[in-house]
Amino acid sequence: MLTHNLGYPRIGSKRQLKKACEAYWAGKIPLNDLKKTAEEIRETNWKLQQEAGLDLIPSNDFSFYDQVLDMAFTVGAIPERYHEILTEQKKPEIDLYFAMARGYQKEGLDIIAMEMTKWFDTNYHYIVPEFTKGQQFKLFSTKVLDEFKEAKRLGVHTKPVLLGPVSFLLLGKEKEDGFHRLDLLKQLLPVYIDVLKKLEALNADWVQIDEPFLAMDLGDDEKSAVQWAYGEIKKAVPGLKILLTTYFGSLGDNLGFVAGLPVCGLHVDLVRAPEQLDAVLEAIPPNMSLSLGVVDGRNIWKNDYQASLELISKARDNKQDDRLLIGSSCSLLHSPCDLEEESDEESLSAALKSWLAFARQKVNEIAELRAIAMDSFSAQHKALLEGNKEALRSKATSIQIHKPIVQEAVAGLRPIHGKRKNSFSSRKALQAKHLDLPYFATTTIGSFPQTKEVRQWRSQLKRGILTENQYDDNIKAATEKAIRWQEEMDLDVLVHGEFERNDMVEYFGEKLEGFAFTQNGWVQSYGSRCVKPPIIYGDVSRAEPMTLFWTKFAQSLTDKPVKGMLTGPVTILQWSFVRNDQPRKTTCQQIALAIREEVKDLENAGIHVIQIDEPALREGLPLRHADWDNYLHWAVECFRISASGVEDITQIHTHMCYSEFNDIIEHIAAMDADVITIECSRSQMELLDAFAAFNYPNDIGPGVYDIHSPRVPSTAEMVSLLEKAKAVVPYQQLWVNPDCGLKTRGWEETEEALKRMVDAAKKLRAEMATDVAVS
Repeated sequence: MLTHNLGYPRIGSKRQLKKACEAYWAGKIPLNDLKKTAEEIRETNWKLQQEAGLDLIPSNDFSFYDQVLDMAFTVGAIPERYHEILTEQKKPEIDLYFAMARGYQKEGLDIIAMEMTKWFDTNYHYIVPEFTKGQQFKLFSTKVLDEFKEAKRLGVHTKPVLLGPVSFLLLGKEKEDGFHRLDLLKQLLPVYIDVLKKLEALNADWVQIDEPFLAMDLGDDEKSAVQWAYGEIKKAVPGLKILLTTYFGSLGDNLGFVAGLPVCGLHVDLVRAPEQLDAVLEAIPPNMSLSLGVVDGRNIWKNDYQASLELISKARDNKQDDRLLIGSSCSLLHSPCDLEEESDEESLSAALKSWLAFARQKVNEIAELRAIAMDSFSAQHKALLEGNKEALRSKATSIQIHKPIVQEAVAGLRPIHGKRKNSFSSRKALQAKHLDLPYFATTTIGSFPQTKEVRQWRSQLKRGILTENQYDDNIKAATEKAIRWQEEMDLDVLVHGEFERNDMVEYFGEKLEGFAFTQNGWVQSYGSRCVKPPIIYGDVSRAEPMTLFWTKFAQSLTDKPVKGMLTGPVTILQWSFVRNDQPRKTTCQQIALAIREEVKDLENAGIHVIQIDEPALREGLPLRHADWDNYLHWAVECFRISASGVEDITQIHTHMCYSEFNDIIEHIAAMDADVITIECSRSQMELLDAFAAFNYPNDIGPGVYDIHSPRVPSTAEMVSLLEKAKAVVPYQQLWVNPDCGLKTRGWEETEEALKRMVDAAKKLRAEMATDVAVS
């Protein structure tokens, strides 16, 4: 049996890549320094997997920003608006690459970034490829070849990884009418074949091609595209071993045609879908190798060796060992780098740490599973198995995990807990009278720039350099400054800025029972944005108010309404590493009850605009449509539990970003938030079409500028977007806001962008007043 891994985290165990990229973007380091950091990360990753004993070590799993963007760059799928950066500005290729991801606004150019959205049901974001009718492709970047040769020079013979051609096309968007992106497969495939031939000439053995769409519902055209593509690949490079990888779910009804594809090996996710193994073993031909994804690439719990060995044993009963591979369920991109970086027992107890495995430990688990499976009688391997069993036993019986009072509260939930007292139309009239807001009311999504100074205060508090009182005084000063600035800017609904918060999920997790935290458990969310997800290990409850002090303080400074800012239960669930010993629904209900208590405390303190962010609601959708209703029912119900304990006069907002809403719009409406703010600028208001077609009844704030890009849009650009919005949604329902929170931006660009945003709203009001006067 061979051992392998589908991909390794590329950020570095101490976020070296993030720091180097941001320094390069800021002009603080030259390109050679950025490249050197990348080389060091790749070498470290390859060597540690080699030392662990893996047989097939991935290359081309590294990325400066995103693997889908890398594929677009490789095949020359570069939108025309970026060409001038390379041809006229004569910038290095990497500047073109970063411009596609982040936008470009200097030297007389003002180019918007490509759209970004969630990678299947994860919290990772990818850059959406753009396709036009008759588009041509060519080999533009040789990254996959270069990294294979780089590893070879270091003495590591790798397994190159490519995003498959069909999934690459399906992940993109048509930017004009009259064709389907799969129509481009015949133009695209020759570039893939060119790459594969070049890898074969370099003596590559196995090549991993990821086709995650094979775990989704596919139509006949999509199935035919897959069959044609891999038939052509087989004809072009018959001697190359193609490992076709699927993950995040079961092959299901796609198994029949996938088993007939002319590939050397098939990888299946046996963490998400262990039940598919019997059918897979029966369907695939004897000469097709099978890769068993038994080590969880998406969560941090130690592998259950006994359960994995039973799956491996079942496969060995049906397959020769030389036709089996043991690996991770998916890329370890979604896992933190190394548990050994966690040394603080105050944040991560020894008991809890003994239940965990990060990417480096998962690589060892893969090797150990192969060793135990091949020789379960040796003393060394018996000890490995027994040690694993003991860790799992201690977790199952720990009193830290189970709290009867929390379980009783969930058991006591009834439908009334998820219902507001009256309909939206009744509530809107009361809220309008109380809040007295203009049409096109302006607000922000919540956070303001977390400057280096603000982050230093938090660090100094942890290290004892600042006292609690000193820290609070600093945060009060920053909050008051933000309130005064918003008043001067003439925003309508203010926010306190969230200067006391490290992360929108981590902050709440730190104040809830049942959560634990890491020092260095970073994972990539997008580009240089890394998050440190909390670990939900036990029953969740709220011991005391979490946001009340700072929200009340901010409201005391102004007569304008200040929003209470909360993260919703589904997002806290989705953006955490979740316990695997009870249904996710139950954990989400526990979180919802805790947020409900906070909402009621805010209302009782006089806060009558409360935002409960749920940007992760869509990403939790199961890959198969047949499973959607069950998830959406409990996810929406959990939001409503958190939001429905208030009086009609209190206005509940929610925020969602980087989501397609067309196919779940009725469930979005069922959330019954008084105001929903959504990402719209990168899609040029396309996302509003779903709301318009549905006749969405509640208020909407379509984001009018993209906060994930450093460019500052003009007032005219924002007015144009609002005009597009007004054309499909009644103006009485429209709010004006950025796409997302402003935490990652600088103050200079934030101030200018919001000033222009308020000007845009005022222009729309003035136009309306003129129209009314004329009529």
